[in-house]
Amino acid sequence: MSKLNLLDFNRKALRDYFVDLGEKPFRADQIIKWIHQYGYQDFDQMTNLSKAFRQYLYEHAMIKPPKFVREQVSIDGARKWLFQLQDGCCVETVFIPEEGRGTLCVSSQVGCPLGCCFCATGKSGFQRNLSVAEIIGQVWQVVRMLSKAAGQHDRSVTNIVMMGMGEPLLNFDNVLSALDLMTDDFAYGLSKFRVTVSTVGIVPEMDRLSKESEVSLAVSLHAPNNALRDQLMPINKKYPIEEVIASCKRFFDKDSKRKISIEYVLLHDVNDAVKHARELVKLLNGLRCKVNLIPFNACSGISYQPSTPSAIENFKNILLAAGVNTIVRKRRGHDIAAACGQLAGC
Repeated sequence: MSKLNLLDFNRKALRDYFVDLGEKPFRADQIIKWIHQYGYQDFDQMTNLSKAFRQYLYEHAMIKPPKFVREQVSIDGARKWLFQLQDGCCVETVFIPEEGRGTLCVSSQVGCPLGCCFCATGKSGFQRNLSVAEIIGQVWQVVRMLSKAAGQHDRSVTNIVMMGMGEPLLNFDNVLSALDLMTDDFAYGLSKFRVTVSTVGIVPEMDRLSKESEVSLAVSLHAPNNALRDQLMPINKKYPIEEVIASCKRFFDKDSKRKISIEYVLLHDVNDAVKHARELVKLLNGLRCKVNLIPFNACSGISYQPSTPSAIENFKNILLAAGVNTIVRKRRGHDIAAACGQLAGC
């Protein structure tokens, strides 16, 4: 009989499982803390569990994260890990340290089915969704590797973005369970403001996420009109830009203090002209948002070029002059292919 991987359970699911076994539901709370806060895989280390219950767990359960394969460290301090899954597939996870902040970029799929033409992940094709264990296992592994001693919960990871390989909202249920663990005080205890799901704009699942989770949302827009977005992002033909923006406006309709993050990669002579900036201002009118302008990161086999510094500055200034909260994202991890759009799982 195959063993259950306890990394596949959020706290509610684990409580339900133990209740079905005739155990008290608080056993799940204890085990979630041992797994995610202490990083333990050995049930004998879970000293507040009875010996009989630990024996049962040994026989029926395991704690198995993705296998660490390789680490690369950028000259700017960004770190990228390659993890191998049980079927031999691999995914990449990136950590970006900053003063007072550490952001972990987590993958949700092996490859990506969306085929955005400026993204290495999209060019690599799609193999499958990740399980809950494979998603949260990336966090488990990184927190453990960053820890200075066994049994300590490292606090270097202050923010998590579902912005690695894949489209998170096409793996909705597994991503939602992983988000529960990221924000659960018995697991990683991150604020809803510090956990972000990034999507290309899968409208039905955006609406569903707004009802089922309180995490933050980032939308990869990358063009201010349908004609250009159709060329860059084929999914726009299914969920056109007007529907995406309408869903963004609904997302935090009950919380006037929260904003959507709009991601916009700048491609030389493609979407970076003054006219595009002005179109974007009109498109975002009435939407509570902040815009992250992302200089394109070159990838093997992709012919696009990054915008010039003057084009980036002009674009930013047009948005700012119109009252749109705008920043230019710093390029991090480019030398180890860890920057936005460069992850390929190899």
